[in-house]
Amino acid sequence: MSSAQDVTSANFDSVAGAGIALVDFWAEWCGPCRMMGPVIDDLAKDYQGKVAVGKINVDNEQDLARKFDVQSIPTLLVFKEGSVSARFVGVTAKGELAKALDKALA
Repeated sequence: MSSAQDVTSANFDSVAGAGIALVDFWAEWCGPCRMMGPVIDDLAKDYQGKVAVGKINVDNEQDLARKFDVQSIPTLLVFKEGSVSARFVGVTAKGELAKALDKALA
């Protein structure tokens, strides 16, 4: 089971609106997205209690994908107090994402 929470329009603000959050825009049919799944889950465990980690299915949440100009998936956004502080497109190393989260937490 994923330790990253499913994010929808209904709960987006509670996940990414305050504090630090990592949000993964993905789709079930996307191979690179599936490759990122375990990395996202690891980060959710590593940063539990410090960072909210969520996944947005772009097929179900097209309005959120448009709002954040997601044109390719996976797209990973780091939010700090509701604003995007880092953006990664495509398969991204866990270390790179961790560095962005650490910077946002500093």
